[in-house]
Amino acid sequence: MLQTIPERASAVIIGGGVIGSSVAYHLAKLGWTDVVMLERNQFSCGTTWHAAGLVGTMRANESHARLCEYSMAVLADLEAETGQSTGFKQVGSLTIAHSEARFEELKRVAAMNNAFGVTRVDMITAEEAKSIYPYLETGDLLGASWVEQDGTASPVDVTQAFVKGARGRGALCLEGVRVTAINQINGRVTGVITDQGEIKADYVVNCGGLWGREIGRMAGVNVPLHACEHYYAHTEKIDGLPSDLPVMRDHDNCAYYREDAGSLLIGAFEPNAIPWGQNGVPLDFAFEELEGHLDDQFMPVLEQAMYRVPMLQECGWRSFFCGPESFTPDDQFHMGEAPELKNFYVACGLNSVGIQTSGGLGRALADWMHNGYAPMDLWGNDIRRMFPFQSTQKYIEHRVSETLGLLYDNHYPYKQMETARNLRHSPLHERLAEGNACFGEAAGWERPNWFAPAGVETKYEYSFGKQNWFEHSAAEHKAAREKVVLFDQSSFSKYLVQGRDAVNLLQRVSSANIDVEPGRMVYTHWLNERGGIEADLTVTRIAEDEFWVISGAAQTIKDLHWMKSHIDDDEFCCVSDITNAWAMLGVMGPDSRALIGEVVDHDFSTENFPFGDFHAIEFGMSRGYAGRVSYVGELGWEFYLPVDQARHAFDYLWEKGQSHGLKLAGMHALNSCRMEKKFVHYGHDVADHDTPLQCGMGFVLNFDKEIPFIGRDAMLQQKESRGFMNKRLVQFLLQDPEAILYHHEPILRDGVIVGHLTSGDYGHTLGGAVGLGYIEVDEEITRQYIEAGKFEIDVAGVRVPATASLTAMYDPKAERMRA
Repeated sequence: MLQTIPERASAVIIGGGVIGSSVAYHLAKLGWTDVVMLERNQFSCGTTWHAAGLVGTMRANESHARLCEYSMAVLADLEAETGQSTGFKQVGSLTIAHSEARFEELKRVAAMNNAFGVTRVDMITAEEAKSIYPYLETGDLLGASWVEQDGTASPVDVTQAFVKGARGRGALCLEGVRVTAINQINGRVTGVITDQGEIKADYVVNCGGLWGREIGRMAGVNVPLHACEHYYAHTEKIDGLPSDLPVMRDHDNCAYYREDAGSLLIGAFEPNAIPWGQNGVPLDFAFEELEGHLDDQFMPVLEQAMYRVPMLQECGWRSFFCGPESFTPDDQFHMGEAPELKNFYVACGLNSVGIQTSGGLGRALADWMHNGYAPMDLWGNDIRRMFPFQSTQKYIEHRVSETLGLLYDNHYPYKQMETARNLRHSPLHERLAEGNACFGEAAGWERPNWFAPAGVETKYEYSFGKQNWFEHSAAEHKAAREKVVLFDQSSFSKYLVQGRDAVNLLQRVSSANIDVEPGRMVYTHWLNERGGIEADLTVTRIAEDEFWVISGAAQTIKDLHWMKSHIDDDEFCCVSDITNAWAMLGVMGPDSRALIGEVVDHDFSTENFPFGDFHAIEFGMSRGYAGRVSYVGELGWEFYLPVDQARHAFDYLWEKGQSHGLKLAGMHALNSCRMEKKFVHYGHDVADHDTPLQCGMGFVLNFDKEIPFIGRDAMLQQKESRGFMNKRLVQFLLQDPEAILYHHEPILRDGVIVGHLTSGDYGHTLGGAVGLGYIEVDEEITRQYIEAGKFEIDVAGVRVPATASLTAMYDPKAERMRA
């Protein structure tokens, strides 16, 4: 039926599922009165209508926990505001463990969520689990976690409540209107074309669910997601089944259970999922079911379910369902402004957490659009984390066959993806493989994480303790501290910034002064207007109008977008990604100067080559650059060689290095070394809601340079008011050498939780596990505060005594790397 569509809107939302309707509601709630939501068929069609409706708050990081906390709270508000029931029942959720690894994971997740302060997670015995869920077989259970406030809701009713609430606040929500094109001018979205006419708009939001990738392509925007088959079954009605029966999850058997209108619903997130829609999702697909592969994919889960809940052996089965759910390459949903197109936002690829995340995600995206920045640390979901290759059909189809099952798989530390591998190779890849490298993946790169001795298989054996590579990486760490090692850092992002106004751009976005002499490297942060850290990197001046920027492997798209977004219209400046043009070899350790002095005919003395210098050099028959800098805290140099000559340089260096005991070292050793030095990692220890003052890096702030940096006013105010003193990054060393840290473990001072870790590893030189984490309290965090308190870290429910320090425990004056 033809409908009257408006000529223009402040925002057009494409997709009328639970996410699109939540975004519409929250934009309207912020006062956006001319929001338009377009659904090509009917509200809730596609994926929302067949969601299981689980509403939980126990999540893997604090931001997600807070999104889910709000998602639950807004359901009651919606019902009160609109009179539309959401079907929400607060029945609690039980997660059981019948393997040691799962029990360890549950204890760690419970501890971290209790530190977030969002929900209360209790670890309970098998007997207590039986009392909560009387149908449960508990003979082999080790225990369980219990969240009393969790529940279930009706996905269709939740969507209708958001729609009704959005309409009540002035939004126009239409069914039966299909978007056929996205309009844009000069890199900014200007509206959409539909099958019923054009709508001009200042903002467009892709909430297209299963069609999110195709909608992105209309706009020239990269949105990697793909549908997979998802299964659940309903029993016949069960006499006496309580309507308030808790949700139960059995991750070890890939299953979840919930009461649904007097019957039991059993769903699965099985390994080796089957992708669907490889040729595109049909435009008329709405409420259809898929034929699926029931016998191969779902029946093994149901067989285990009949053991776990024995009464299922006697039940009749009302229906078996297969429907599509969209998944992403890293199991994290997409949101934020697309780097390719200004004011085009994305909120899709929910990986089966759409209902429990819908309210929080909708509000967060609305706030992001309204204020121009994310309301919390959402880098793990920022669409700018994705690379173009990740939306190719072959890549995404293979990857999602794995990511569906990862929802319920053991979330071991250092766990590597197994699908869609061997895409991006360093020019040294074969040499490293010959050296017995065990490769991991980051941003599509195959990177050596550790090297196995002769006769040892290069394969991970996962656990929450010291994994099979622990001693091998410890040897690499020891060699970096005592002798000399070689890191392949070719995956690090590298950008060329050149032109008449390059220095003006970089002075504006960099907190440090980068208007230095050519041949100098400057460590700096890029800040937002609030002083939050958008990037942590180095800038090197090559010439008056030419700079190199070196950053982390995963930050490429974000960094490029940040720079290009801050080039003024009248400035002449060009930014290029040169990552794939240059290999990067890190030669680190106290013997590095002696080794490279034999390899390169150059004076590497401190007098001629001080810390932070960057020189052109000849490396064997190759020409390249050497920069004196270190991420491991030892004397060392990074060498930049053209990719086509890198293998020659490696061979030449390796040959010369044998007499010096040169050892190959991987990313795990790099990380353990940086942890001992309290060097931060972007995305873990610092992000856009942390400031340089809070993380103890005020030295990167140059308040006096001629061109003020973005965020200067916020940093001056925070410095003058001492506003940073109640949130500070602290280093911790566990006193028990057997305990292991990873991230998000609670920090306790005098028995009270005062924060949680942002990263953790083992400090092989310090002799125990090392963690970095923010303490955030109402009083100033001074040296006296640290020394006066008794600190512990909660490791899977066990409080382990820890030493705390505001400065690096290893070489606090940084004398070794400046030797």
